[in-house]
Amino acid sequence: MATSLAIWAAAPAGGSSLPMLLPLLLIPVLYLVMIRPQQKRQKQWQDMLQKIKTGDRVTTAGGIRGTILSIKDDAIVIRVAPDNLKLEVAKNAIASVTTQESSND
Repeated sequence: MATSLAIWAAAPAGGSSLPMLLPLLLIPVLYLVMIRPQQKRQKQWQDMLQKIKTGDRVTTAGGIRGTILSIKDDAIVIRVAPDNLKLEVAKNAIASVTTQESSND
């Protein structure tokens, strides 16, 4: 029995190298499926924040909808209906923007 174990232990490792290459082949697939779309969404969101202006209607990440009254460096002041409350929210909390021109069409 000891000799049969020795035969299996000494078997050459000349098998397929595919299991070793599989992680390297999966990296580009993961990039195309997961990382690239997220980077694209992040860039679109940053572009949207750069283009906001007074009068745009916005929705925050918390679901608050309002109209931009003023813009500061890292915050904006919005007016919220129906009581015309003024809220100061962080720019990063803006989830979507509806420009004034598109709401008039």
